[in-house]
Amino acid sequence: MRIGILQTGHAPDELLPITGDVAPHFERMLDGFGFDFATYSVVDMEFPDSITDCDGWLITGSKFGAYEDLDFIPPLETFIRDVYAADIPLVGICFGHQIIAQALGGKVEKFAGGWSVGRQTYNWNGETLALNAWHQDQVTERPADAQVYACSDFCENAALVYGNRVFTTQPHPEYGPEFIGGLVEYRGPGIVPDEQLATARATLNEPLDNPRLAAQIAKFFKERVLA
Repeated sequence: MRIGILQTGHAPDELLPITGDVAPHFERMLDGFGFDFATYSVVDMEFPDSITDCDGWLITGSKFGAYEDLDFIPPLETFIRDVYAADIPLVGICFGHQIIAQALGGKVEKFAGGWSVGRQTYNWNGETLALNAWHQDQVTERPADAQVYACSDFCENAALVYGNRVFTTQPHPEYGPEFIGGLVEYRGPGIVPDEQLATARATLNEPLDNPRLAAQIAKFFKERVLA
């Protein structure tokens, strides 16, 4: 099964020689599940020729907001709607979670409660999962077809499922301590409150449930179910 990774942002320049860019993190996350991958840097206007070029699609995180006036966002929203109409499995992470919701009729905005960075815990359909987060924007209004799959006290719409077509998550199952630590050092200062950055640094090496969510994403791509 070929998964098309739609890359909507780039890693900080300081992290590129250490962890690589955004898309390879997803390839490592889903290694061992029998997928092969094609990456399209849609943030640089590199789009697939057709929604059928791959068997499933995954939209990455980004430093941009889904509501920003950027050249790549309108064609990406059209691509999302076409994939959804064609019943091709689609997964979105962080910005991917948000842009899918926006494209399908939801609302994304800067959250009045501020930032969520570093290790967080979520009610994941009855389980408690610890995952890394890095966002201020949130899905504040769900599309009509979306159901809440996971939440936290801070993030009401932490994961959404749209029938057997789309699964999206606000937290990052692809990022471990090295990348999040890099965001803390290179992207956070002056933007994220210092106390939140300090807490993120202090919890970098605490355990995460990334493998659990990776398996769930793989199952969704292959079987269109989560449980």
